[in-house]
Amino acid sequence: MKFTEGYWLRSEKANPVYAMHAYQVEKIENGMRIIAPGHKIESRADALDVGTITIEFKAVGPGIINVKNSHYQGYKDNKIRFDKNLNPQSVDVEITASEAVMTAGEVTVRVDRDNFGYQFEADGKILTSCGFRNLGYFRYNKSFASMLPSNDYLKADYDPYLLTELSLAPGECVYGFGERFTAFVKNGQVVETWNEDGGTASQVAYKSIPFYMTSHNYGVFVDHSDNVSFEVASEKVEYVGFSVPGEELSYYFIYGKDNKEVLSRYTDLTGKPALPPAWSYGLWLSTSFTTDYDEETTNKFISGMEERDIPLDVFHFDCFWMQEFHWTDFSWDERIFPDPAAMLKRYHERGLKISVWLNPYIAQGTEFFREGLANGYFVKRKDGKGIKQLDHWQPGMALVDFTNPAAANWYAEQLKKLLDLGVDCFKTDFGERIPVDVEYFDGSDPAAMHNYYTYLYNKTVFELLEKEKGKNEAVLFARSATAGSQKFPVHWGGDSSASYASMAETLRGGLSFAMSGFSFWSHDIGGFEMTTTPDLYKRWVQFGLLSTHSRLHGSQSYRVPWSFDEESSKVLEKFTKLKLGLMPYLYAMSIKAARTGIPVLRPMILEFPADPAVKYLDQQYMLGDSILVAPIFNKAGKVDYYLPDGNWTHYLTGEIKKGGCWYSEQYDYFSLPIYIRQDSVLAVGSQSNQADYDYLTDLSLNVYSLTSSVIQTEVFTSQAELGLKVKLEKTADQIKINLSKLPAGLRIILHNPVKANSVSGANYNFTQDEAVLTPVEQEVIVNF
Repeated sequence: MKFTEGYWLRSEKANPVYAMHAYQVEKIENGMRIIAPGHKIESRADALDVGTITIEFKAVGPGIINVKNSHYQGYKDNKIRFDKNLNPQSVDVEITASEAVMTAGEVTVRVDRDNFGYQFEADGKILTSCGFRNLGYFRYNKSFASMLPSNDYLKADYDPYLLTELSLAPGECVYGFGERFTAFVKNGQVVETWNEDGGTASQVAYKSIPFYMTSHNYGVFVDHSDNVSFEVASEKVEYVGFSVPGEELSYYFIYGKDNKEVLSRYTDLTGKPALPPAWSYGLWLSTSFTTDYDEETTNKFISGMEERDIPLDVFHFDCFWMQEFHWTDFSWDERIFPDPAAMLKRYHERGLKISVWLNPYIAQGTEFFREGLANGYFVKRKDGKGIKQLDHWQPGMALVDFTNPAAANWYAEQLKKLLDLGVDCFKTDFGERIPVDVEYFDGSDPAAMHNYYTYLYNKTVFELLEKEKGKNEAVLFARSATAGSQKFPVHWGGDSSASYASMAETLRGGLSFAMSGFSFWSHDIGGFEMTTTPDLYKRWVQFGLLSTHSRLHGSQSYRVPWSFDEESSKVLEKFTKLKLGLMPYLYAMSIKAARTGIPVLRPMILEFPADPAVKYLDQQYMLGDSILVAPIFNKAGKVDYYLPDGNWTHYLTGEIKKGGCWYSEQYDYFSLPIYIRQDSVLAVGSQSNQADYDYLTDLSLNVYSLTSSVIQTEVFTSQAELGLKVKLEKTADQIKINLSKLPAGLRIILHNPVKANSVSGANYNFTQDEAVLTPVEQEVIVNF
């Protein structure tokens, strides 16, 4: 939100009080408190008729400083604060006449008392600062007030706001704010963190996260669930400004030695992602949205995939598993599915998991609606005239009030019946269209609940799945999100369109989402709206199967590959099997994500922060530590991509390219740039028919362009148990490979430029470019 008109001129609507003097400073538990008047206090008289802003700095975790700014401290707004894991730290505070300095571990906060301002320092550097007219309180749109007897006596009606602006250095780039489809680098943008169902082609987002990080190794998390308005080098091009309505603004400054550590610390604060079950990484096939389907249709889909040897792990029933005008009452449409329990049993016998669509909006005219109405389980109108109802999606629909524990339990009980019937997981659609002229059971501020509603909705569903299925089996397919929702994976990118432009914006959204603390993400292969061409379908299949989760889903048409052409079936078969072979690697990266909060799909800047060439790259990404992927976004099959320093090996062809260079190439539908980073140990499994299998049996460890002296990696079972630790030690003339155990059929493959001339401790086959080893001992020495 802009409070100025240009840099110098303040808007006449603003009526600001800026912090101008750190007049009083005191040490408090885990931090310090500052009273900052709106002008400099030179004498006692200056302390009259002046507003103040109180600033508290507290160390609440390693590298994390909470900054709370407040004006009227008796103001009650019933606003929600996100769930957080606080870990208070000891601090040193030094106060002099000219400055106040608080040091907490790696981070120092330095306050200029005379000319108000503060800065965050680490490693002997200033990371960012807040100075002249960067911290303000605003009486926006203030009405006329009078000191004379009238209805306006001391009446100061206005909209209160607090603003903080933090400086940017030349060349500093800003990332994050959730799944946003605008340019990946957010400098120059205005970002409103207000969830809405806006598709993927605008500035509106399904998943707004009031968190950003910069290329200078720090992040900022604004702890307000209502709309946070960010001016990202826009209102003032040297600053990121953020403002919230009300009398308080609280944010967390998060430092890390790199942005991976920033993300790890941010997710320490807001929650680590759960680990999705291994089977969820396989291919999902949907009935699509408004298509006509029955059991005969779904049988044809599943049989068609089997006939074409396309592995399928999950089958999804979208909206019309329920009767029209009955969304959501959790009752199968008996006209189409007369015996759902028997049907689901048959599908389970074919090795499939079952997903069904749902949302939190309950149409009137159903028994489920009447039950919720009678028990007071719905969000109420603000005027006291019953419950809030809309015709916007379903006739007379109501919203489940998840702030009411009884209502949340009631909703979960209906889902449990579906689980008992044979359903394995849920697509938790919607959660963005939440009105604000309402009243909640717990009295929460409606504007603050607009974004937070999705957190409670998905939390209710996810915790039921954990309870009924077990923690290693719980998974959602969610569209909306807010801060902390990373704890309830997986999320998908919403309503994209069947175009290359939409495919590219989908990837931009996923990259921003990753920079916002989310580790597991998917998208509708081929686009949701319209019907894709065979060309685009095949290119999106490549991209979709090189994401953590992969789903075929559309709006008005089916997404089975043979409806496009038979080559599409071959492409889908190839890349589905390729992904399933990579499951030992992908699952290990996912366990790392659940431990650390570092996402599986990563922007290049997150993996290569020292390379200035990658700051703006948004058409390629890293899939885990080792795999670089550059999707193709045009009909000609041409792609420009950048390889950072080092040797890179094409996963499909074995071709080695030098890094630090751009490449321009053309690919058919059965290939694209998939490069393995040097010093990678890529664990590849032996099966290609399903995602959940024994990853250790007949495992291949592929060692690429070994240059480091020591490399360590881990391989897990599909139950998230550690199965194998591998340590490679390289000297000038040999590699020693130590294994924690010896899985059956283990193979170690040394890829160029590592060439072996002898091997001890193992039987082996040797070719010019690699040594394929079948160890008989747990230590292998390779000479070259």
